[in-house]
Amino acid sequence: MQCSPSLVLALSSLLGALGLLLLCLNLRAPSRYGKHQEKPGKPWARLPARCAWFLQELPSFLVPALLLALRSPPRLEPLGCRLLCGMFCAHYFHRTFIYSFFTRGRPFPLQILLFGILFCIYNGFLQGYYMIYCAQYPKDWFTDFRFTSGVLLFLFGMGINIHSDILLRQLRKPGDHTYKIPQGGLFTYVSGANFFGEIVEWFGYAIATWSLPAFAFALFTLCFIGPRAYHHHRYYLSMFTDYPKSRKALIPFIF
Repeated sequence: MQCSPSLVLALSSLLGALGLLLLCLNLRAPSRYGKHQEKPGKPWARLPARCAWFLQELPSFLVPALLLALRSPPRLEPLGCRLLCGMFCAHYFHRTFIYSFFTRGRPFPLQILLFGILFCIYNGFLQGYYMIYCAQYPKDWFTDFRFTSGVLLFLFGMGINIHSDILLRQLRKPGDHTYKIPQGGLFTYVSGANFFGEIVEWFGYAIATWSLPAFAFALFTLCFIGPRAYHHHRYYLSMFTDYPKSRKALIPFIF
């Protein structure tokens, strides 16, 4: 397999356009799963949350790994390129093999799950293909300001995301699907602390890679989960009379 700049451009442009389309659709109404699912639906049309999250996130880890295994000889030079590919895979290793086994969410609709799997295959291929077959970085890229600032932002966002997921998980006992007001951490300031962390994480990754595929993915993330944070915020305000009025939906002190 050889690098095709036109393929990278086409896939990145499509990813960005898909994000903008979902932004327009999801600002009106949220995706129908979790707390926004109007009715449970038929049992055969849903999967347990742990199984669903595992199946959904796995391609984003597996596809880049397969691309690397198929590349002969392996191409992840220089050090900065190896670190960047490792960052992407580390996020999805956590989401696949750690987060999915501890989540306590409601059963997942198969339709949403299928979309998630297809997206993770698509994005996993795009990010992995670019980093393994196309990316060109100078040997001292890991000392570049864009790399160092992007990595710090990525780690900061990942820390917020993981910590917020832990706080959400602690709200429920096993088998409990009752929604409660999140407390602690960045939830003190925003309703979508976990979403905020993931958005920061991928914009950090985009800065560190300084690549079109990563910026397209960061834009998609903002467009897809940003509106979900907004709808979560409205849900909390409508369901809990004692919900803190000072909290914002997504960005502390702004939105």
